[in-house]
Amino acid sequence: MGVLRNLLVGSPVRARVVPFLIFAGLTLFQGLLGPGSLYWVYLVKTILGAALIALVWGAVPEMRWAWSWQALVVGVGVFVIWVGADPFYPHLETLTRVLEAWARRLGLPPLPVPGVTKAWNPGADFGAGSPVARGVLVTRLMGSSLVVPPLEEVFYRSFLYRYLAQHRFLDMPLRQVRWTPFLVTAVVFGLGHREWLAGILCGLAYQWLACRRGRLGEAITAHTITNLLLGLWVVGRGQWQFW
Repeated sequence: MGVLRNLLVGSPVRARVVPFLIFAGLTLFQGLLGPGSLYWVYLVKTILGAALIALVWGAVPEMRWAWSWQALVVGVGVFVIWVGADPFYPHLETLTRVLEAWARRLGLPPLPVPGVTKAWNPGADFGAGSPVARGVLVTRLMGSSLVVPPLEEVFYRSFLYRYLAQHRFLDMPLRQVRWTPFLVTAVVFGLGHREWLAGILCGLAYQWLACRRGRLGEAITAHTITNLLLGLWVVGRGQWQFW
């Protein structure tokens, strides 16, 4: 781990990019390594993601939770949009099928569009109320609420946003607004989610918060609040499609 830590903290780019890429890369294997891999790969990447956060914590000073009423409002508001807007626009799998159909009609090779994994439903796979199902739910809630926010916010809102504006990204204050990187980062963030439109609005809200407050902490907190509320909604209402 010492070698990995030295590799990561030796570069401000690697410290902000590599942990996210490892975490996101493991997502591609969920469900591909056998039926149970949808769940055990998530456990592995959550543990590894937490370890990577610990490794780079001292080298990424903006990776700190911070509380404010704005973070609470944005976090709750994004959750409401994510759930409330869901029935009113086509999701990523629909857009994927449309793109694939266009490619076939034009005689093009298959396009590198993102796939959509099977929705979580540990109660159906392991038995409702079983210890395994409960463990899976706890893992998902902890991973999405405590591991995902710092990894994604540091990559998108701290690194990508500023790097698109200028390659010496650390010289650019988080408070500074550059509209092209602002919009591009939100779109890239949104297209990484099944609920792409809500994801874009989510990215805009978190980026606004980071720029408004001049630090990343409130965006991390807002992201944590959104993901926690969404996880509780999924578990409480059985709305597994959001996972």
